This record gives sequence, structure tokens and C-alpha cells, in this order.
Amino acid sequence: QVQLVESGGGLVQPGGSLRLSCAASGRTFSSNAMGWFRRGPGKEREFVAGIGWSNGNTRYAESVKARFTISRDNAKNTVYLQMNSLKPEDTAVYYCAADSAHSTYVSILQYEYEYWGQGTQVTVSQ
Repeated sequence: QVQLVESGGGLVQPGGSLRLSCAASGRTFSSNAMGWFRRGPGKEREFVAGIGWSNGNTRYAESVKARFTISRDNAKNTVYLQMNSLKPEDTAVYYCAADSAHSTYVSILQYEYEYWGQGTQVTVSQ
């Protein structure tokens, strides 16, 4: 059974940092693109960042560029999202997803991601 399990969420003050992790089990995703999405309160789920099979190919939503960094450790079957300079509008449930169809190409479209985690809550507040 394929599972993606996110961790690292929590409560942080504006300007703070968090590092999310997504550990995959049940199969290896070392040759697949992976992504992070989020759903804020009262909002639709949206693309945040994605990464191809190697750390050299990444893609970010405009709202998080220069603040968030996605990376992966294929040996650990794990993807990370380093979030710096967090803002209240970053408050959301963050989801990890795996795209079994693409290796290098990073899609921003949710329907192209076959596997999803349960999500981890990130709250940015004083």
C-alpha cells in the first residue's frame, strides 16, 4: 500500500520558519516528480512547489518564491519543504503529492498527481 506521510507542521509566528517532510512508503518515487499543495481556510487547494526526480528541477507558486525551498532525498524516499519568512496567509493544510506519470516535468495541476498524503496543518499567527 502506497502511503505519503507529511510531518513538521505546527504553529509559528510571522517571520518564522518551518520544515515539512513527506515520507513515502510502499513504493519508491525516486524517479517521479513530487509536489506540495495547500488549502487555506475557505480556499481551494493550490499548488505550492514541485520538484522533478533530481533536485535541479523545481517550480514554485509566485506567492512563495524566494521564501520556500523544495528538495528531496531519493535515498530516503522523502521530499522536504523549507518555509522561511512565513506570513499569516501561509496558514493552511499542506499536502504532499506524487506524480507517477512524470519524471522531470513538474505539473501545477492537481489531477496529474496520483498519490496524496493526509496533510499537515501550518498556522502562522502571533
